[in-house]
Amino acid sequence: MTTWDARQYLKFEDQRTRPARDLLAQVPLASPGLVADLGCGPGNSTQLLVERFPQAQIIGVDNAPDMLAAARQRLPDVRFVESDIGASVQQVQAGGWAGEGPFDLLFANAALQWVPDHAALLPALVDTLAPGGLLAVQMPDNLDEPSHRLMREVAGAGPWSARLAGVERLKLASVDAYYDMLIPHVSRVDIWHTIYQHPLDSVDAIVEWVKGTGLLPFLAPLDDAEQSLFLSDYAEKLAEHYLPRADDKVLLAFPRLFIVAQK
Repeated sequence: MTTWDARQYLKFEDQRTRPARDLLAQVPLASPGLVADLGCGPGNSTQLLVERFPQAQIIGVDNAPDMLAAARQRLPDVRFVESDIGASVQQVQAGGWAGEGPFDLLFANAALQWVPDHAALLPALVDTLAPGGLLAVQMPDNLDEPSHRLMREVAGAGPWSARLAGVERLKLASVDAYYDMLIPHVSRVDIWHTIYQHPLDSVDAIVEWVKGTGLLPFLAPLDDAEQSLFLSDYAEKLAEHYLPRADDKVLLAFPRLFIVAQK
């Protein structure tokens, strides 16, 4: 079982929060009444929403207890709900957090890449919006980057290969496909790609970054000794691809997909 660790995740809080800031900058709402932060994690994205919309009723939604504990400590006046965004579309449509709508804004920063069946999920999320409401989404689109491609390579080559067979995060659809998923259900769709270049101190810093996110499904089935060996093999392969720059830092390229859809 994947275990989310708020402290590990927040080791790179500023870099992880930057895409949420960039997404929120493209939300053209003045004073939404009801806002949900889907996959709120430790509350770093929720804090941006609170600061931007101080009069709004904001609900944070996440399925990781450790993340929610950190979010509640950070923002004690915000209500946080332990719930899947949508382990199935039926759950989204049936109620739970979604039953508290209609929402003026659904904000999902680096969360929906973990939720399957976007062709059904995204229209279901739009159904929870008020007229004129917005669905704002940011998702990592980095599975073809060395940082993630090498996870799969190490997983397939070691003594753990049988246990890790099929471990994979959802591969995103194309920009065209996301546009076509949403446009029949909304009045407009704004969609774009950004590739961030994060200067990190070393290859070990890349390992620490992805230990808080993408590596979790690969490490969870392994015992401590196997995890140590996996990480050693992974770091060795990373070093072949992420070479020191002029200041001895390494650049972690991180493509992300952004969507703002208005009902």
